[in-house]
Formats: sequence, structure tokens, C-alpha cells
Amino acid sequence: MKQYKFRLQTVLEMKTRTLEDKRLEMAKVIKLLNEYQEKYDEMVQSQGGFKNDFDGFSTDGEINVFEIANYQGYLVKLTEDIKKQWVLIDQTKNLLKLKQKAVNEALKDVKVLEKLKENQSKRFYKSIEKKEENEIDDIVTARYKQDKV
Repeated sequence: MKQYKFRLQTVLEMKTRTLEDKRLEMAKVIKLLNEYQEKYDEMVQSQGGFKNDFDGFSTDGEINVFEIANYQGYLVKLTEDIKKQWVLIDQTKNLLKLKQKAVNEALKDVKVLEKLKENQSKRFYKSIEKKEENEIDDIVTARYKQDKV
């Protein structure tokens, strides 16, 4: 029996590779976003710990102005770093949305080609089946006529 060969198979394979590449890109962005989020969480936790230390800060009942200034400067810098990290997380989330959209588009392309392949395959095998039925009918008709003669 004749085997079906999809004419656009190379295009389908190319689109499938493109889809996998886009999925890998999206996975990298997700990994990066998770790393940024972990770093943000650590910074916020560190900030909370330093605020508690700062609130109860004193040495032998005396207040050391230089150490307080250092703590305060560090907390200000940490707060700025937290804000920058949040902006970075937000930008990465936007990039992730773009990557998800690209993956969805690539997935649609692959699905369209797979559906086309499936429909053409069904038509191909249906036409072969029809030809086989016609040949069987011709054989039966020829035998019937031969038996009558």
C-alpha cells in the first residue's frame, strides 16, 4: 500500500524546532525571574532584620552616632536596592509575557500544520480506499460476467 507523505513536513519540522526554541527561551526567563524574586525576598528579609537591630541599637547604654549613621546609610542603600530589584522583576515579568505570546503563536503555527497534515492524510487514505473498492467491484463484475457466459 502506498504510504502518505506530507508535502510540508520540512516546514512542520522547522516550526516545531522554532516552538521548542521559544519554549527554551521562556524557560530561561522564568528561571531568571525566580532568581530575581529570591534575591528580592532575601533583601526584604535582610532589611527587616536590620531595622530590628537598628531599633534596639546601643552600646553600653551610650549611643554611637557613627555606627547609627552607618546602619542608617546601609538601610537607605538597601531600600534603594530593593526598589531597583522590584523594577527588574517587573521588567522580567513583561519580558515573560512577550515570550509566552511568542510561544503561543509558534504553537498555533504547529497545530495548524499538524491539522492540515491530518486532514490531508485522511483524504489520501480515503481516496486509496475508494480506488481499492472500485477495483474489487470491477473484479467482482468481471467474474460475474464470466460466470454468466
